[in-house]
This record gives sequence, C-alpha cells and structure tokens, in this order.
Amino acid sequence: MKNEITLKVSGMSCHHCKNAIESALKKMNGVISAEAFVKEGKVSVSFDRDLVDKKDIIRTIEETGYDVEGE
Repeated sequence: MKNEITLKVSGMSCHHCKNAIESALKKMNGVISAEAFVKEGKVSVSFDRDLVDKKDIIRTIEETGYDVEGE
C-alpha cells in the first residue's frame, strides 16, 4: 500500500546533499520516489509500506550522514 511522508532533515546544504539522500532512498526496495528540498530542509518520500517502513527510511537518511529531526 502506498504511503507518503515528509521528514525534516538537517545538514543538507547543497546539490550534492540532495543527490546523496535521493540516491540512497531510491535504491531502497519499496521506495517509489524521493525528493529532497535543500532550502526547506525537508525530504518527501513515497513508498510501499508493505515493503519498507518509516524507520528504514529514517535509518537510510541517517546512514547517509544527515539528521532526521523530530523522530
């Protein structure tokens, strides 16, 4: 089942940050789309919750080197 979340992410400051997060998330089984917004400090993810969950998405962002706030 499709689900969408927007997470507040700190540490993004440039186009490289955006690409790193989007690339890591898009490699995940179950992630349909991912878009990072550097200026807003947010990442929007559309995913199949039967294949991946919010905790996995947060872990992937953190393993990429960025902090998810409020989680």
